[in-house]
Amino acid sequence: MKSYKFNIHKAVVCAMASLALGASDGFAQSSDALIDKLVEKGVLSVTEGDELREEVDKDFNKAYSVKSGMPEWVTSLKLNGDVRGRYENFSDYGPLVDRHRFRYRLRFGAIANLTDNLEVGLRLTSSEPASGGVGGDPISGNQTFQDNGSKKSVYIDLAYGKWSPEYRHVGLSLTVGKMLNPFVFSDMVFDQDYTPEGLAQEFRIKLPKDHTLRFIAGQFALDESSGSSNDPWLFGAQIRLDSPWSEKIKTSLGVAALHLYRESALTTPAVPNQSSGNSRNAAGALTERYNPVVVDASVTYTLPSFPMYAGPFPISVIGDFMHNPAASQNNDAYSFGAVIGKSGKKGTWDLSYRYKVLEGDAWYEELPDSDFGAIYRATGPRNTDGTGYRSGTNVRGHILKAGYSPYNAITFNVTYFITDLIQDPALAKIDGQVNRLQVDANWKF
Repeated sequence: MKSYKFNIHKAVVCAMASLALGASDGFAQSSDALIDKLVEKGVLSVTEGDELREEVDKDFNKAYSVKSGMPEWVTSLKLNGDVRGRYENFSDYGPLVDRHRFRYRLRFGAIANLTDNLEVGLRLTSSEPASGGVGGDPISGNQTFQDNGSKKSVYIDLAYGKWSPEYRHVGLSLTVGKMLNPFVFSDMVFDQDYTPEGLAQEFRIKLPKDHTLRFIAGQFALDESSGSSNDPWLFGAQIRLDSPWSEKIKTSLGVAALHLYRESALTTPAVPNQSSGNSRNAAGALTERYNPVVVDASVTYTLPSFPMYAGPFPISVIGDFMHNPAASQNNDAYSFGAVIGKSGKKGTWDLSYRYKVLEGDAWYEELPDSDFGAIYRATGPRNTDGTGYRSGTNVRGHILKAGYSPYNAITFNVTYFITDLIQDPALAKIDGQVNRLQVDANWKF
């Protein structure tokens, strides 16, 4: 009788699978929910539910393999990407001429979910060549409309393997390759386009009342020298606590330590030198060490509704602080601001404001936001690569942003930067302020 009942329910759930081969993740969630309901109602025991879940997964994987042509151990294959068009204007240059340009960013990727909690991912991106002409810009996927419609470059942005076993309230993720940044930082620390290369580990524990504690570690290669065994690396560790105190109130708190190993090898000729702000000698070598501590926090209050907004309406206050004890001065950074709303789904929007200060030796100049910069009118220890607009460190200013999503697939954004140098490289009182406007249309799939 038990076998008959088990097979009847297996047939029902497998029938659902045959209707869901084009959306394997949706089936996995719905079949699990159905089995849980059968266990809850006493139709199946917990043991029978686990057995049924295992059998259904096997049958679904076989059917998916036949239909897709993929090996049996591939449970799903997702394609994803986005295309962003951008108009950009630089103004208030002082004696310099205002600048206008149009740009785009293209990203296209795939994620294969495998049995045994394994995952493989890849992504291609547009980008302009990095300084020195080797590879693309590490912190930007933008391409400028120029050169008479010339064909543009495409680069490998992601290429990784991941193992993510879970047991009850404990989870682990181990990643190797070129990956999404595993750390949770604002763009004061890492540009959102930065995809590090190396190893990453995440250990998470689900605490009572849905609190989540995470420990994140990363070991990232910055360069490789055939003539030396002491290559430069970036090591980091972060602890995060995400807490939903109620349906309306959520908080997030993070503490991290970062360590740049063998900074002396990160000379201007050795790695892409896109940015400015750090102290360097005449040969282009860094003269300070970079081992900062980073603290960040956010509080989000969610209203059940808001005029002209689809769904619950979040209001967030955010802030972070970074201190580099390895440098003797100009070694602090901080930002604070607020966000109301969240764009990304049809009928949603957001407005935000941030004020950011990033002193010259608070952090390695080649990693923060590539859009946050100012005007250098002279060369010096903080800028050895000519005058003009340079992002990196040694910058402070305001960021105002608005976004709106008329449909799920498209979001419009307007961002305005008002920035200035903290310290002029020539130690003269020269105005480095610049106003930067970005108008974006982003299509995602």
